[in-house]
Amino acid sequence: MIGCDLGSNTLRIVQMDCQTKERIHVYEKIVRTGKDLHVTGYICEASKQNILNALYEASQIFDFKNERCFCVTTEAMRIASNAREILKEIESTFGLTFQIITGEKEAYLTSLAVENALKREGFKHQTYALFDLGGGSTEFTFCKNGTKQSQSFPFGIINVAERYSHDRELHVTRIVNSIDDFITQHNPISSNFLQLVTTAGTPTTVAAFLKGLDYAHYDANVVNGTVLHVKDFEEAYERLSLMNEEDAERNTGTNRRDLVVVGILLVKAIMKKLGFESCIVIDDGLREGVALEQCYNLNKS
Repeated sequence: MIGCDLGSNTLRIVQMDCQTKERIHVYEKIVRTGKDLHVTGYICEASKQNILNALYEASQIFDFKNERCFCVTTEAMRIASNAREILKEIESTFGLTFQIITGEKEAYLTSLAVENALKREGFKHQTYALFDLGGGSTEFTFCKNGTKQSQSFPFGIINVAERYSHDRELHVTRIVNSIDDFITQHNPISSNFLQLVTTAGTPTTVAAFLKGLDYAHYDANVVNGTVLHVKDFEEAYERLSLMNEEDAERNTGTNRRDLVVVGILLVKAIMKKLGFESCIVIDDGLREGVALEQCYNLNKS
């Protein structure tokens, strides 16, 4: 089963074995779908080409024509005026139909992947607080004994990085305050939900970096289940901020340091807001959730 996630920053694809729930092949490429979107209102030509090039690359790995393939896309395509036009071009070129899903559906599918990963990594998987910091939106899921409530908020690393180049910590604090109404229904979060889980490019990059893995040698198996403290994010922020361009590119990927640095500020603010000093980092996310849901549906039929 193939699951595709075209996010506001990254295209992520996975082929999963429905019996074992293990990943067979994975693909990931930064495409910057949401670049300048908050200014223009549409997906720019460069981003569209990035997406098409990445899908062509992926088509050399995955058998899109003969495998069962389910594709979703998120915040950037939710708000872009030319989203339908681009998705039609993708369908005519690759035969892939991307569904624009709501933030709440995105949160639900991500939670399926996270639960599967928590179980696999030996953590409790029925009670947790989860946040997925994306490029254009951030989803929160609070799960207690298997009962979930989710909400999506329209802030992410791309729109925050592009909008605010000065006084970022001040802006980040204000932006994260937008979750107050949602979390007050569940307070105190840290007591009610016991563990904080995060799945997104920023925490996985930080976990890999602190374990000595550069961008080219990223290994999800090493990252999955890593527990990071607030102080770990502070250390990564300091080291990455002071790094020369060449070293920063090696550790975070091309033109990605600024996004990771902003992402760290957002992660720290969210952790503080939710009342957690540490979090469990999980690489599995929306793409795995898409595939898993279809696996579950297949088993029911």
